[in-house]
Amino acid sequence: MANQPTITSTRCGVSHRWTRTLIPTTREAPNDAEVPSHVLLHRAGFIRQVGAGIYDYLPLAWRTLGKICAIVRQEMDGAGASEMLMPALEPFELFEGTKRDETYGDNLFRLKDRKGRMNALAPTHEEVITQLLIGCVTSYKQLPMNLYQIQTKFRDEARPRAGLLRCREFIMKDAYSFHSAVEGPGGLNEAYDAMYRAYSNIFRRCGLDFSAVEAESGPIGGSASHEFMVNCASGEDTVLKCPASGYAANVEKCEIGPRPAPSLGYFAGDATGALEEVHTPSCPGIEDVCALLKVKPQNMLKTIVFRVKSEAPDEAMRGVEWVVAVVRGDHDVNEGKVRDIAGCPVELANPVEALRAGFAIGFVSPRSVVGKKGVLLIVDRDAAVGFDSAKGKPMFWVTGADRTDYHVKHFNWVRDLGKDVLDARSHLSDKGYPAGGLRGGDGHIVVGDVRNALAGDPSPRAAGAVLVTGRGIEVGHIFKLGDKYSKAMGLLIMGADQQRQPAIMGCYGIGVSRTMAACVEMSHDADGIIWPAGIAPYHVVITLIKPDDARAQQVAAELSARLTAAGVDVLVDDRDERAGVKFKDADLIGITVRLTLGDKALEQGAVEFKARAAAGKGDLVPVAEVPERCLRVLNG
Repeated sequence: MANQPTITSTRCGVSHRWTRTLIPTTREAPNDAEVPSHVLLHRAGFIRQVGAGIYDYLPLAWRTLGKICAIVRQEMDGAGASEMLMPALEPFELFEGTKRDETYGDNLFRLKDRKGRMNALAPTHEEVITQLLIGCVTSYKQLPMNLYQIQTKFRDEARPRAGLLRCREFIMKDAYSFHSAVEGPGGLNEAYDAMYRAYSNIFRRCGLDFSAVEAESGPIGGSASHEFMVNCASGEDTVLKCPASGYAANVEKCEIGPRPAPSLGYFAGDATGALEEVHTPSCPGIEDVCALLKVKPQNMLKTIVFRVKSEAPDEAMRGVEWVVAVVRGDHDVNEGKVRDIAGCPVELANPVEALRAGFAIGFVSPRSVVGKKGVLLIVDRDAAVGFDSAKGKPMFWVTGADRTDYHVKHFNWVRDLGKDVLDARSHLSDKGYPAGGLRGGDGHIVVGDVRNALAGDPSPRAAGAVLVTGRGIEVGHIFKLGDKYSKAMGLLIMGADQQRQPAIMGCYGIGVSRTMAACVEMSHDADGIIWPAGIAPYHVVITLIKPDDARAQQVAAELSARLTAAGVDVLVDDRDERAGVKFKDADLIGITVRLTLGDKALEQGAVEFKARAAAGKGDLVPVAEVPERCLRVLNG
């Protein structure tokens, strides 16, 4: 399906008149518009705001959304999925097993009915679809199964912004697959690969420049996931790529390739001076401290405290309640990597609870773990350094003083952590470290990769290559859920061995309205939107310079008939407006081809042909040749 031409003669196009539809173009942008898609979709008459993060989709937008949905349906059906529809309102009792109401927190819309029962406006439908199958599927012989819907979803964003890119109400395609196994025919991996191909086809047919990147699963959960990102400079997400291998991942997921251990081993090196406490009032941030103490961020240690959400399955880690992660001041802690090394779910510590436990949030140092039970210290490889090999002298570190408004200079790992770090060093290799980290001593000090990857870091997939960064907008996400939901909700399937087991699940989402906005972010210029032909609301706009001219009306009718018969959607601009206004509006709304019917061209039996993406003026094309020329551009 991915190789189908954009326009085919197997369907008839439509022809609409500008004066008979609602296209309220304007020169003014919304006051809160921050990104090009918000500005242009408003100015071009595609959307109007109803409330914070809530929008009307006007006729042009609805046509584009319909075309995106048609492509989605064709590819999902072709991949073996079946469409259905689930309710937007979810009873709260569905969350009893999964606890996703807690995971989503304030992002979940909550409401009570007249009898006092709690309900939610659905952000996704994992619980609903799982509950449905509990009553419908009992045997492995009924699997695999893949069900999808296209429907409105809701998230109570704290700060809706960027138009359709971060809404409280949005259109989404979500699919859910069910299996009796992960591997083999009919298994989760087979369905996941099919969805990966279908998503690639969908975004290719929508005319998008996109990348598929490894990603964190977030509140959905699961063992593996990929995001499909539209590549554009204004994207809100950072993507890191390896040019040599093609590996790509978002910043939350990206691995860092092997790096050698410090020349003297982890933590080793003499102190640069006596520990010196410095008053740093109102300076909890790295930049503030650096400015006050005149030090560089790479000489700061940033210490972040996490609370363990549930006990780790690793017996050696039982009893751990707090995880303290340390990175260099010019790096950021990656919560997913902290979770993976700790072996259990974690969340940023509540400042009040952390203070009661002896952690002065904003001024915490690695020394805060000394003498405390139930604490795991994870030190990033780039922070576990005591000797600066580039300068040939001990490493100068500044960190928090473990009391509000104070920091310390000349921190030294061995001197200031004492026996704990010495015991850890005896267990740590000086030849590098594995992805999961090196555990030393009693298991409560670990050196590992817990920072976000950056441009220039070693590639994890190609020796000698380095990562490069790009920007993107997430439009699709696929997950291997495993048995997270089926086990929590009791969806048990009789297997071939006559034993009941939780069904294996996958889920697959596409932000339909977000895809429309992302396309505008990717494809626009100073004059307006430039739609790819596959999802343009109309393919051709016929501009009548003199709408009342009988000859122009006749030619417009003839061209509309021939184009629609070939599957082309036509908008006839029959407004009583100046030519300049019509030309600007045609560019603003982004229709792929503009045909201008003016006196001079018509006298020569021609029209002015102008492709939206082409520079300069249009060409005169004989009327008889116009449909073929349009199809060449649209299918090109």
